[in-house]
Amino acid sequence: MISGDDQTIQVLMPGMLRRVHHLALHVKDMEASRHFYGGVLGLRELTGEEVPSTLKLLFESGKVANFITPDGTILDLFWKPELLPPDADPGREFTRAGHLAFDIEPQMFDQAVEVIRYHQIPIDHGPVSRPTGRGVYFYDPDGFLVEIRCDLCD
Repeated sequence: MISGDDQTIQVLMPGMLRRVHHLALHVKDMEASRHFYGGVLGLRELTGEEVPSTLKLLFESGKVANFITPDGTILDLFWKPELLPPDADPGREFTRAGHLAFDIEPQMFDQAVEVIRYHQIPIDHGPVSRPTGRGVYFYDPDGFLVEIRCDLCD
């Protein structure tokens, strides 16, 4: 609850939460994950003074890598080789829940699919077309489900 002068707010009102600030994932192989998110998906890796001050020591020891999307969302990768991330089991039933989705301009969607194929990343599902847009699903090096999606063209 948030208290005001003469009222107590019991819910966050629409618009109070401005955006997703960051996502944090544990990874087993930092170099493979850095290549995937930076070298394949093209996210810009933060360096030097761009790295959040709370993560400087982990960054300097190679235990964290930070990437930023064009809209400013941060993706933090924490190196935890002893942890077992999700398993990209091809026999598992496909579900659209529990994944990281990146938006792309509709005219760039097919090119993104070709980049995924060029890097020989197995596509788990799709490309698919829905009333809300197009999507393709695949796994990062640690088994996290990733989607590239776009709105439908006009």
